[in-house]
Amino acid sequence: MSEDRRTNGDQRPDADRRTNGDEVEALEAQEARLILPRFTYEDAWTLGTLLVAMAREREAAVAIDIRRGPQQLFHCALPGSSADNDAWIDRKRRVVERYGSSSFLVGARFRAKGTTFEASSRLDPDRYAAHGGSFPVAVEGVGVIGSVTVSGLPQAEDHALVVEALERLLDSHTAASV
Repeated sequence: MSEDRRTNGDQRPDADRRTNGDEVEALEAQEARLILPRFTYEDAWTLGTLLVAMAREREAAVAIDIRRGPQQLFHCALPGSSADNDAWIDRKRRVVERYGSSSFLVGARFRAKGTTFEASSRLDPDRYAAHGGSFPVAVEGVGVIGSVTVSGLPQAEDHALVVEALERLLDSHTAASV
């Protein structure tokens, strides 16, 4: 049984709908826009605490994970989350590590081809999940260096929460350099 139907939702029934090319293009543009000038330990802390504050404000029972390469720089499990969320984080993060794109975008690309990640990726679904919520941490001139992942909401909402936090972090970097 999928996590969404049984607990608190990284997959929604609408996850199986066919994705069109416009959605894929929009998600690709989002990733192209959210490239950071740097990503330090302090930035990981800032991003993580920002995600915690946003989740608390929305009363979202989520777990949050931020990594640079294999090193976990931040992790928080809010009330109402469970060990299942940590398992979803690992599965979604592996998709980002393998494809260099957000877990939501990877799933959308498969759906745009008229299939699913689970049916066509040839990857173990117990280890990989192309459901929204994990986003690459990319640095200008370097590329993808890590990931930020949220689990506990429906997949589009997990993805949106991460994107909003990355936008705020990018804005703070831009404001600091002016």
